[in-house]
Amino acid sequence: MASLSQLVDNVVVNSFELGQPETRLGRRPDNDIRIDEISVSGRHALIEAAPNAYLEGTVDYYITDSNSTNGTFVNELRIEGRQRLNSHDRVRIGWNEFRFIDEEEQAMEKTAYILD
Repeated sequence: MASLSQLVDNVVVNSFELGQPETRLGRRPDNDIRIDEISVSGRHALIEAAPNAYLEGTVDYYITDSNSTNGTFVNELRIEGRQRLNSHDRVRIGWNEFRFIDEEEQAMEKTAYILD
């Protein structure tokens, strides 16, 4: 299961599981992850879970900016279009920082290292 952990001074203050095919982030109350902060747009970004085309039973996660005013950043680079998320990526929504964690990806990396 993947999650998005909100960070303040590199300390996790909130953690959100990404258990749905789509997770909407933004300031509006109808978002799945509500960030009630002025630098965040009403509908700021979307995270999608999609089956991996090559590894059966594996899920990839993608983030897309929803034409927000202040942009969406992955590892301090403003994203254009759909961006794949890797475990431990830093996601910035307005002034809010998150860390994306994918436990399944970490387990696969360990397996690949052992098989190498």
